[in-house]
Amino acid sequence: MQDFDGWMTEYQTRWRETHIPFKDLGWQNKKQYPWILPARLWEEGLWPGIRSGSANSLPDYLRRNNVQKHQGAHNLKSSWIQCANLYFPFGGSPDGRSLFAEFLHVNVADKVLSVDAVELEYAGEGDLHPSVLIGETGGSRGSGQTSPDLGLPVNRGSGLVLVENKLVEKSFYACSARRTRDSKERVGNPDPGRCDDALAVVSNPASQCHQVIWGRRYWEHLAPVADKELLSKLAHCPAAHAGYQLFRQQALAEGIAASGMYDFVISCVAVDERNETLDSSLKRTGIPKLTDWGSLFRGKARFSVFTHQRWVEWVRTHDTNGQWQDWLSYVESRYGYLK
Repeated sequence: MQDFDGWMTEYQTRWRETHIPFKDLGWQNKKQYPWILPARLWEEGLWPGIRSGSANSLPDYLRRNNVQKHQGAHNLKSSWIQCANLYFPFGGSPDGRSLFAEFLHVNVADKVLSVDAVELEYAGEGDLHPSVLIGETGGSRGSGQTSPDLGLPVNRGSGLVLVENKLVEKSFYACSARRTRDSKERVGNPDPGRCDDALAVVSNPASQCHQVIWGRRYWEHLAPVADKELLSKLAHCPAAHAGYQLFRQQALAEGIAASGMYDFVISCVAVDERNETLDSSLKRTGIPKLTDWGSLFRGKARFSVFTHQRWVEWVRTHDTNGQWQDWLSYVESRYGYLK
């Protein structure tokens, strides 16, 4: 049976043939593919309502906020572009933000009553910046630091929803500190085998987690709220092989929540319901499904999962004045989000 990534590869190749007039192929990893656009044409993969020249221009937003667009933005399968297409448009108007807030109220947390803004590659300021809060120095929004795909200040600034967006990815990636070789910036891990005892890692991160050697502060926020009984049953540290992005965002969310700056903070993942590989990617660790991640940490930050299909259906059902019909037609065609 073809996996979701393979299916989407074929789907985007066919979509390009009928929707993009430019036929020259783009490059990825020194190879050309039909689902890769030339880098200069990356906006051809955007919904027209957020292209350059539109009232809610994504390129203008990136320049204005000093946000680095994803290196794979010219890939028609890019989850970064898909995130921009599905969610960024709704930050551009009061009606759009209200529609998004109603969805989050029902599907994420009933505490959410309004959405103040839809920010891409979110990063807090001051003590809540990733460089301070979790020790990720040298990065920027969209590059080299934990910047959730979506940052949603809600309830007039009293709440915050952070969203990691996925499309065809097969996992949440392996921990970067497991590599044994030194790099120009960081010393290699002398004993990655330490990662195989999750209880030891959470009980003594200073000696068991190489991220601590790199100055990363993830466990400072997560160790005090970890469910040690559950972690003791895992095959390895939850970040080791497939949960690194989840781990980083959970640490960021917990650190922000513990600061007291917000009444509540929620770490979310938005996924395609057809991507069964991603949903089961944590099984090797001992976490049966993605939704089970939230049980590992019992802190102030909540964890939630919602699907892109549920969001599209919400707009389809609740767009009472028809202002999002062009958007609906686009995402239905672009990603196969049909009724």
